[in-house]
Amino acid sequence: MRFIQAILTGLAMLATTPASDVRAQGTDAFYVVTYIEVMPSTARQTATLLREYADASRRQDGNLRLELLQRIDRPSHFAVLAAWKDQKAFDAHAAAASTKQFRDKLAPHLSSGYDERPHGGLSVGDIKADGGKTAVFAVTHVDFIPPKKDEGIAASKTLADATRKGEKPVRFEILQQSSRPNHLTFVEIWPSQKAIEAHWVTDATKKFRADTLPMSGSLYDERLYHVLK
Repeated sequence: MRFIQAILTGLAMLATTPASDVRAQGTDAFYVVTYIEVMPSTARQTATLLREYADASRRQDGNLRLELLQRIDRPSHFAVLAAWKDQKAFDAHAAAASTKQFRDKLAPHLSSGYDERPHGGLSVGDIKADGGKTAVFAVTHVDFIPPKKDEGIAASKTLADATRKGEKPVRFEILQQSSRPNHLTFVEIWPSQKAIEAHWVTDATKKFRADTLPMSGSLYDERLYHVLK
């Protein structure tokens, strides 16, 4: 009963946390992670639509980065990783004719909702870091129960710092979801499958997974992608 009460108290506190407070902990850039799941029979058409969308979006004012990813084990699942100068730039992008046209054309192919999640940067590096066309991306949703949010964030930052110093991935970012500050997204770029598999068994990673398991609000949802070619 005390555990349930602690969770309810934490949720009430999170509901009153403004998005600006989340973003203030990291960079001023406005990050958006979008998950797109389509019918397997339409994966190729979706890839074409995504390329057209990316070309238009990268030319818009305030775009800092936009990456298209295709899931390795499920090619009908895609992710879009975008960084914008600020929320105003993203809002202008969302209202653009090219964005609306993309959403309209994509809609018949979807097998799930268009899952767009704004974030603030919690622990980030060079925004232009690029792993190239052979890189392996890991995009992981990490959810901590509200009473353990701060402990979970501290452990996540420790993992990011240790990984950057020891293994030197192309990128290891921690993003914090604007609407739910206890939900984080890890974005990693590794030069190869072998490199990420080596990361999984480091002491730092194993300690993080063991220490944060009791804090977790859901499964550790790690998905591997290649750059959409």
